[in-house]
Amino acid sequence: MTDTNRLYATDLPETKWRKSSFSDGGEQCVEVADLRHTRGRIAVRDSTRPTGPVLTFTPAAFSAFLPHALAA
Repeated sequence: MTDTNRLYATDLPETKWRKSSFSDGGEQCVEVADLRHTRGRIAVRDSTRPTGPVLTFTPAAFSAFLPHALAA
Protein backbone atom coordinates (compact mmCIF):
# COMPACT_ATOMS: atom_id res chain seq x y z
CA MET A 1 0.00 0.00 0.00
CA THR A 2 1.47 3.35 -0.96
CA ASP A 3 -0.90 5.75 0.82
CA THR A 4 0.89 6.64 4.08
CA ASN A 5 -2.38 7.96 5.51
CA ARG A 6 -4.02 4.54 5.32
CA LEU A 7 -1.81 1.83 6.75
CA TYR A 8 -2.32 -1.42 8.56
CA ALA A 9 0.31 -3.13 10.68
CA THR A 10 0.43 -5.89 8.06
CA ASP A 11 1.76 -3.26 5.61
CA LEU A 12 4.79 -2.87 7.91
CA PRO A 13 6.02 -6.44 8.48
CA GLU A 14 9.61 -5.54 9.46
CA THR A 15 8.60 -2.78 11.86
CA LYS A 16 9.89 -2.82 15.42
CA TRP A 17 7.03 -1.75 17.70
CA ARG A 18 7.50 -0.70 21.32
CA LYS A 19 4.96 -0.17 24.04
CA SER A 20 4.46 3.28 25.40
CA SER A 21 6.36 3.94 28.61
CA PHE A 22 3.05 5.14 30.05
CA SER A 23 1.32 1.79 29.53
CA ASP A 24 0.20 0.12 32.71
CA GLY A 25 1.48 -3.31 31.70
CA GLY A 26 -2.04 -4.54 31.02
CA GLU A 27 -3.48 -5.72 27.76
CA GLN A 28 -4.62 -2.32 26.49
CA CYS A 29 -1.50 -0.49 25.39
CA VAL A 30 -0.44 1.89 22.70
CA GLU A 31 2.60 0.95 20.64
CA VAL A 32 4.78 3.27 18.60
CA ALA A 33 7.27 2.70 15.80
CA ASP A 34 9.85 5.03 14.33
CA LEU A 35 9.41 5.00 10.55
CA ARG A 36 11.38 8.19 9.92
CA HIS A 37 14.14 6.32 8.06
CA THR A 38 11.73 4.64 5.59
CA ARG A 39 8.56 6.75 5.47
CA GLY A 40 9.45 9.93 7.32
CA ARG A 41 6.74 9.30 9.89
CA ILE A 42 6.01 8.02 13.41
CA ALA A 43 3.46 5.18 13.59
CA VAL A 44 1.01 4.40 16.41
CA ARG A 45 -1.16 1.31 16.84
CA ASP A 46 -3.41 -0.39 19.38
CA SER A 47 -1.55 -3.37 20.82
CA THR A 48 -4.81 -5.30 21.14
CA ARG A 49 -5.12 -5.18 17.33
CA PRO A 50 -1.59 -6.00 16.12
CA THR A 51 -2.69 -6.42 12.50
CA GLY A 52 -5.14 -3.53 12.60
CA PRO A 53 -4.97 0.07 11.46
CA VAL A 54 -1.97 2.29 12.07
CA LEU A 55 -2.00 6.05 12.57
CA THR A 56 1.02 7.89 11.20
CA PHE A 57 2.27 11.33 12.10
CA THR A 58 5.02 13.57 10.82
CA PRO A 59 7.70 13.96 13.49
CA ALA A 60 6.57 17.58 14.05
CA ALA A 61 2.92 16.58 14.45
CA PHE A 62 3.83 13.75 16.84
CA SER A 63 5.96 16.11 18.95
CA ALA A 64 3.08 18.59 19.10
CA PHE A 65 0.61 15.83 20.04
CA LEU A 66 2.63 14.28 22.88
CA PRO A 67 2.23 16.99 25.54
CA HIS A 68 -1.56 16.82 25.10
CA ALA A 69 -1.62 13.05 25.33
CA LEU A 70 0.55 13.06 28.44
CA ALA A 71 -1.69 15.61 30.14
CA ALA A 72 -4.78 13.41 29.67
